[in-house]
Amino acid sequence: MPIDLSYSPETLGLADKVGDFIREVVLPIEDEHIGDIAAAGGDALRIELQALAKKAGVFAPHAPVEYGGLALNMSDRAPVFEAAGYSLFGPTALNIAAPDEGNVHLLAHVADPEQKQRFLEPLARGDVRSAFAMTEPAPGAGSDPSALTTRAERVAGGWRINGHKWFITGADGAAFFIIFARTSGEPGQRGGATMFLSPADAPGLTVGRHISTLDRSMLGGHCEVFFEDVFVPDSGVLGEIDRGFEYVQVRLGPARMTHVMRWLGAARRGHDIAVAHVAQRESFSSRLGDLGMIQKMVADNEIDIAATRALLVRACWELDRGEPASNSTSIAKTFAAEAIFRIVDRSAQMCGGLGVSDDLPLARLAREVRPFRIYDGPSEVHRWAIAKRVVGAAKRAARESE
Repeated sequence: MPIDLSYSPETLGLADKVGDFIREVVLPIEDEHIGDIAAAGGDALRIELQALAKKAGVFAPHAPVEYGGLALNMSDRAPVFEAAGYSLFGPTALNIAAPDEGNVHLLAHVADPEQKQRFLEPLARGDVRSAFAMTEPAPGAGSDPSALTTRAERVAGGWRINGHKWFITGADGAAFFIIFARTSGEPGQRGGATMFLSPADAPGLTVGRHISTLDRSMLGGHCEVFFEDVFVPDSGVLGEIDRGFEYVQVRLGPARMTHVMRWLGAARRGHDIAVAHVAQRESFSSRLGDLGMIQKMVADNEIDIAATRALLVRACWELDRGEPASNSTSIAKTFAAEAIFRIVDRSAQMCGGLGVSDDLPLARLAREVRPFRIYDGPSEVHRWAIAKRVVGAAKRAARESE
């Protein structure tokens, strides 16, 4: 049976249009501010860039059409998001940056009509930002979400939430939070979690300190957030009670893949810069690009780019078919996070001193992509999950053959 790996002319045309917009509008601003979005203007810059993206017809390619988006499926997002990720500010300009992009996806699939009108529509249109509050300090939820300690207790007319979150991306300036809290069971148990929607100005909800991290391109920082008797009415329950662990998979698999798409664009930029440099730079009586050691790095970058795209295509195909795609997304995320860093690291090496300076973007690209090996699940946790599935399948097969 033939397999068609081509994209439609419409998707390729959109990717080209995004690429042009990034190069002509966004890259000059990123370069001027060395990839620091707060220094470049923060939310004021976001509003400006998103207005320009709307005018260019490239805004919110993932969002439902009724909310101003282009409703691309996961497969068609890949080349478009990669083109946007060529600039560190590109995803923000198109309203496809984390965590908003993942929250749009989650709300589109789980929210009820009233919640979509109140939360999804303004988020998809770029009128507001949002945050997804799941990660907690030890011993709470981190790589193991079942360790969830934030608790929501039933009260008259709704729920009262108490807990402490941290590393909550985009929390400073978010208009609303999706809060992951335990409604039954105890920490360590897989069930019993529920998602809640709460405006950021709800009494008892406090955004604390920014946790300083390597990356500088995400709006709103990575913050501590405190919930002290935060009341959420029943209308703020996202989906059904105690099904939060099920719903989080609706968000996490696709969000991991869109991270891959965006960071692959950044890595490709680093590779393009390095190749252009070694093709011209003369040293040891020849062009650097004619030296075997440099050619190996160029070839290895090309291999890592191609392999990342191939794994991404497979995972997105499964997601578009409605499959959980747990294994394929873990494989793609783990390989990509490490390959993307290798690509940027080799690119910096090929450019010598310039590669670690601010004269080229390679140093800031390395700074931005390194956390991806931790964000959305550390590589080690994904490897453990992959192996657990494989060994578990072998054990079941052995039992069935007895």
